[in-house]
Amino acid sequence: MKTRVAVMGIIVEDVDSVAQLNDLLHTYSKYIIGRMGIPYREKGINIVSIAIDAPQDTISALSGKIGNLPGISVKTAYSNVTGDE
Repeated sequence: MKTRVAVMGIIVEDVDSVAQLNDLLHTYSKYIIGRMGIPYREKGINIVSIAIDAPQDTISALSGKIGNLPGISVKTAYSNVTGDE
């Protein structure tokens, strides 16, 4: 199956959803290339960036699940780089 490289930008406004977010990221960890989290204390939010290499359906599913968490928003940018799983 073809994979794509993408970056997910995640904004966490509700810290009560962090455990659910981490559980999701753990579930998809075999696809995650890297992760960076930045606490922005002055604004009371956290910014998380995820680099991922997975089938497009898998990326979309993860993005949808993250977006359904309360107090969390996500946007995904896809590259044109593809590969085989």
